[in-house]
Amino acid sequence: MAKKLVIKVTAGADAPERCSQAFTVAAVAVASGVEVSLWLTGESVWFALPGRAAEFELPHAAPLPELIDGIRAGGGAITVCTQCAARRNVEQKDLIEGAGIAGAQVFVSEIMPDDVQALVY
Repeated sequence: MAKKLVIKVTAGADAPERCSQAFTVAAVAVASGVEVSLWLTGESVWFALPGRAAEFELPHAAPLPELIDGIRAGGGAITVCTQCAARRNVEQKDLIEGAGIAGAQVFVSEIMPDDVQALVY
């Protein structure tokens, strides 16, 4: 049975290496055929808005828009934390296509099954 990978990103431009690593791992996992659920919390929420990922730069790292496109194209889910979105006045209508907003109860339900690996960056 294949494992699902749930990745929670807790950093954005405020911690670029940690942020980039989370998106990179998610994109590589999707490209490898792994089912991926990427959760954006804290400052990473901004990357669920159109055009915001293009503003992110980190030398020697894959461009964030390309990683996000790869995640979405491979069927990866992108979810924004409900509270984090509310604190930034972000609503569902503001998000990139395919992204959603959900709360901690959904995150917990995703990470609890035995066939799930959760990572937090």
